[in-house]
Amino acid sequence: MVPFKKVLIFQGQSLVSQEIIGTLALATTYFDGGVCKWENWLKKLATETIILCFSTLGPVQFIEEAQAAAIRANASALIFAASPTKQLVEEVDVITTVRVDILSGTRIRNYLARSPTVPVVKVGPSKTVIGEITAPSVAYFSSRGPSSLSPDILKPDITAPGIGILGAWPPKTPPTLLPGDHRSVEWNFQSGTSMSCPHVAGVMALLQSAHPDWSPAAIRSAIMTTAGTRDTSNDLILSGGSMKPTDPFDIGAGHINPLKAMYPGLVYNTKTEDYVLFLCNIGYTDQQIKSMLLLHSESSTTCLPSHSCRTNADFNYPSITIPSLRSTRTIKRTVSNVGPNKNTVYFVDIVRPVGVEVKIWPRILVFSNCQQEHSYYVTFKPTKISSGRYVFGEITWTNGFHRVRSPLVVFLSNSGFVAK
Repeated sequence: MVPFKKVLIFQGQSLVSQEIIGTLALATTYFDGGVCKWENWLKKLATETIILCFSTLGPVQFIEEAQAAAIRANASALIFAASPTKQLVEEVDVITTVRVDILSGTRIRNYLARSPTVPVVKVGPSKTVIGEITAPSVAYFSSRGPSSLSPDILKPDITAPGIGILGAWPPKTPPTLLPGDHRSVEWNFQSGTSMSCPHVAGVMALLQSAHPDWSPAAIRSAIMTTAGTRDTSNDLILSGGSMKPTDPFDIGAGHINPLKAMYPGLVYNTKTEDYVLFLCNIGYTDQQIKSMLLLHSESSTTCLPSHSCRTNADFNYPSITIPSLRSTRTIKRTVSNVGPNKNTVYFVDIVRPVGVEVKIWPRILVFSNCQQEHSYYVTFKPTKISSGRYVFGEITWTNGFHRVRSPLVVFLSNSGFVAK
C-alpha cells in the first residue's frame, strides 16, 4: 500500500488578486475526450469547480481556447498544463488561470485519481518570485531563420524581451479577443515582436545618444556582437516548445545586452557599396537602386558583372553565413576600433562548425588609432561529405576586455561535388 498524501502544494504562473476555492475536476467530466474546447462542452455546469486541462489533449494550441471552454462550463478557475516553455502569462485573463508544466499537471491528475474524496483546490493570490525560472528562453511562436529572401545573411539578428510585457491599453478595447469579454482596462500584458521591437529601438536610441557619430550599422553591430547566448543558469538559452538548446536560427547573435552594447570595442560598419551589392543580388535594377541613393552620393549604382561573383556573404555584416559550402570559400570582413584605447591588440578565437575547417588571416589585429579600420579574411573548407546540413560556430575577437562575437552559419552541401 502506498500512503495517500492529503495535501499537495504546487507553484504555477498566474495573475490572481484574491484567493479562489473550488473542487478539482478533470476536463473529461465536462468536455468530450477531455479536450478543453468550446465545441467539446458536454453541457454540464462546472459551478464552483476548478478544471484541469492539458494542452496535449486535442491538442489545445492556444490557452484562450481552454479559457473560453471553461467560461462556457461556468467554471471558477482553470489549471492549464502545457510544455514548460509555453508557460506565458500573456494577457489579463478573462478567467482565473494557473499555468503549470506537464509534469505538475500529471501529478495533480494522479492525485485526483487516488483521492478517496473530491479534492478542494485553493488558489492563493499571486506573488513575485525571482530566480525560480531560468531566463531568457525563446518563445515557441517566435519566427526562426533562415531568411527566405537572402539566405546568406543570418536572420534573426537579435532577441529581446517580448513575453508578458506590461503596457498601456486603450480602455475601449477588451484585453482579450475572447467572445463575451467586455472588460475595460488601462493596462495589459502582451507578447510578440511588437513588444520586443520597442526594447531594441530603445537600446538603439540609448546608443545613438551616447555615440552620436555612430551609423545605424555600427549600432546594429554593437548590439549583435555583445549579445549573450547563455541564460541565468549559464546554460545555452532554450528554444521554446522543444526544450533544445538554441542555435543562431533561433536567437540570431543572441539576447540583447544594453550595457555591453554601449562599449563593443569593435564594430562592423556598412558602406553604401555593401547595400548596392545586396540590392543587385536580390534583383533590383540600376534605376531602382539609383532612386534610393542621395543625390550627393558618389557610390556606383550599377550592378557590375563582378557582382555576380560576390554573394551577400561578402556583405560586411556582424554575422557570417555561407548558404552553400561545396569547396573552399573565402570571405572578407572589416572592423573599426571604437574602444576607449587607441592602442589595442585583438586576438581571435574560433569555434569551428562541425565538418568545416575555418582559418582566419590575420589572427591578430593591431590598432594604433580610434576609428582605425582593419580587414581580415575567413576561409571555409569542408572536411566531410554532406548532402545538406546547417552547422554552427563562432568567431570572437578579444583584447582582454572586449569580446566581439560573430556567429558562423554554414550550409554544408558537397555531396557529389567534384572540385576542379
